[in-house]
Amino acid sequence: MPQFKFQDSLSKNTPNGTFVLGLMSGTSLDGLDLALCEFGPEGNGYTFKIHKALTVPYNKQWKAKLSEAPDLSAEAYFALHAEFGRFMAAEVLRFLEGASQEPELLSSHGHTVFHQPQNGFSTQLGCGATLAALTGISTVCDLRNGDVALGGQGAPLVPIGDKLLFSQYQACVNLGGIANISFENKKGERVAFDICEANLLLNHLSEKLGKAYDENGSMARSGKVEPGLLSALNELEFYKTQGAKSLGREWFEHSVLPLISESQASIEDKLHTSVEHLAMTIAETLNKYQIKEALFSGGGAFNGFLVERIQHHSSTTCTVADPLIVNFKEALIFAFLGHLRLNGKTNALRSVTAASKDSISGALYLGSS
Repeated sequence: MPQFKFQDSLSKNTPNGTFVLGLMSGTSLDGLDLALCEFGPEGNGYTFKIHKALTVPYNKQWKAKLSEAPDLSAEAYFALHAEFGRFMAAEVLRFLEGASQEPELLSSHGHTVFHQPQNGFSTQLGCGATLAALTGISTVCDLRNGDVALGGQGAPLVPIGDKLLFSQYQACVNLGGIANISFENKKGERVAFDICEANLLLNHLSEKLGKAYDENGSMARSGKVEPGLLSALNELEFYKTQGAKSLGREWFEHSVLPLISESQASIEDKLHTSVEHLAMTIAETLNKYQIKEALFSGGGAFNGFLVERIQHHSSTTCTVADPLIVNFKEALIFAFLGHLRLNGKTNALRSVTAASKDSISGALYLGSS
């Protein structure tokens, strides 16, 4: 059986490229990722380089504000939308102090609060107009709703970056709050979908043991499988859905957390069982589509126990990305989506989201500098 390995190279040369600062806040509430990236054309793809990257951890106040956002009144929600925009703008200006190159563009994913494409909307906190006004830098934001308006899932959006920046891998797997995959199908189309919950579940359990996350999966490794819980998790209805599909925090809270709460197992056993569930579910997808090699990124790629179990259950060579890519791949690709938007190029694929057509998605607010 192939053993998982580590990515050999990090990025390519990008002479005379375009500088974009990508901002990303994930569902796992780790913090705000900032990545100053440079992009240049190369054949049918692009070169890229991450010049500087940083994660600004959320303090207890911001974690509470973001996690409680779904329960706010409309008025309080939009007040927080503006406040988070001011927070991001301040962090951008601090990040760029002393930088040798100022970006031409900010491209912000924001922080997803509601993701309900079936109801025609997906909302991200972090006002793009505020970002552009306070930094003076043109800003692309609201990258999902153009696709949703065309009947798409509005997610995942990262696959076009996988296609154009990481084409040397047959598939890319992101182990973030949600685990998702993108790959080329037999028709040569890029397809992608969310597979299952990931760090949303593991971090939730780790916090009950006083840890923000399970470093290298050591706490999970110390536990054992609880068969009843494993069976209940594996049989969740979402896994039977075919075609374009996406997950949000709402699904995790309504479908997964009740099963975790009802189990009488220890936290360590719940962690071990959760890792086994995630590994089996991800491996099933890899095996189904005969993926020979996949690049793994996202915070879960640092969880050695999780990657080991995925490798155990699959015939895929699991390649763990360079740490800079593991940490900042989503910020890199959202910077890239903004770059595509600014240049009038497709940044949302109908083959991925099931929208009625490919689109150029994202709102653009012009800066003053």
